[in-house]
Amino acid sequence: MRSEIITASRCDSDQEFPALVLAAGASSRFGRPKALLTLRAQNGQSCTLLDRAIAQGRLLSRDVRVVCGAWYPLIRFRCRAQPSRWVPVADWHEGMAASLAAGVRSLGPRVKGVFVLVADQPLLDTEALGAFGEAARCFPGQPAAADYGRHPGVPAYLPRGLWSEVLALEGDRGAGRLLAKAGATRLNIPGVHDDIDTPEDWERIRQAVSRKGLRARQSQG
Repeated sequence: MRSEIITASRCDSDQEFPALVLAAGASSRFGRPKALLTLRAQNGQSCTLLDRAIAQGRLLSRDVRVVCGAWYPLIRFRCRAQPSRWVPVADWHEGMAASLAAGVRSLGPRVKGVFVLVADQPLLDTEALGAFGEAARCFPGQPAAADYGRHPGVPAYLPRGLWSEVLALEGDRGAGRLLAKAGATRLNIPGVHDDIDTPEDWERIRQAVSRKGLRARQSQG
């Protein structure tokens, strides 16, 4: 009975704490849509980076919204995991600030804060990510973010009190400076530095995922 109560409570609060996956960029440095790059999961099945990002979002909330732009609707039809909502961004070419603004504007009046992830961090530690989500829900008015050493960054939690400043952001910079200025709580989430900007990054991360999957299969055997 206790676990059923906790599960019901978490499900209700998901409407107050949705998650945004930012996937609107053109992947110009990479040369093709990064969101559709394919990884082999531990169960042997293939998934796209966006599938994986949606799964990461669901560790934080059942309400996961994908902010899309440059490669939409292609990514929608190639993605196996479907989010709660697709949020197209007409001005995606203006940078990450436009994506954040579109995502925030898609949220309803009951929302207390929103989690923000990107689609090219497939090695995020799932336990640390889940703990990050629970910590943010315990202090809904306090911004929180992954600790990058010198600055905070995604994954991040933006309380409603910061949204007016988020909507005022411009260009290709995210909310990192805003989070630092607001004194965001920083948490260690292994894997945040393993993002994908170049084909070399992709090859390195693809091999890391393959090694991780091999170790998991060996331990199960």
